[in-house]
Amino acid sequence: MRAAVLGLLALLAACRSSGQGPYSPSAQDRPRDTLRAERLSKEAADLIRSDPDRAEKLLREALSADLFFGPAHNNLGVVYLGQDKLYEAAHEFEWARKLMPGHPDPRLNLAITLDRAGQEDEALAAYTAALEVYPGHIGAIQGLASLSIRARREEPRLEEWLERVALEGESEAWREWAREWGARGGR
Repeated sequence: MRAAVLGLLALLAACRSSGQGPYSPSAQDRPRDTLRAERLSKEAADLIRSDPDRAEKLLREALSADLFFGPAHNNLGVVYLGQDKLYEAAHEFEWARKLMPGHPDPRLNLAITLDRAGQEDEALAAYTAALEVYPGHIGAIQGLASLSIRARREEPRLEEWLERVALEGESEAWREWAREWGARGGR
């Protein structure tokens, strides 16, 4: 595991030193074409589930057009998350979070990534951050409730969250899940 991490760090350093890619210092000095980045990002968003490889290519083009276009970073993170590339996904969600300060999606996506990586405390903080920028965000509430139950954390708001998900959950499966856990008292 340690060798894999060291290899990843060496690869990242090599990429940085080559001056290649959308995150290189030279890319930050390029003129921004936000309209092109937006168009490419929207096109990619429609392909994330059906053709993630094509979506990734389009998102990289979008970021080459405008490195500071937050939705492209967020969408690229979604692609990576779907490929179980958690480190890369987290990196993109961090970029998106910084570029989209009032939007909950990068925070929610980062929380999901951290949750998958087993980083419970960090995931809870990211879910909470999503709620801070968008109070009542049902996806963040679902994540907080689910993680609190799985981690067996005492959470005074759990009953409230379960009631909310039971009524407004993103799917019938979430609503049923919340009703079941609510009937158990969150245990």
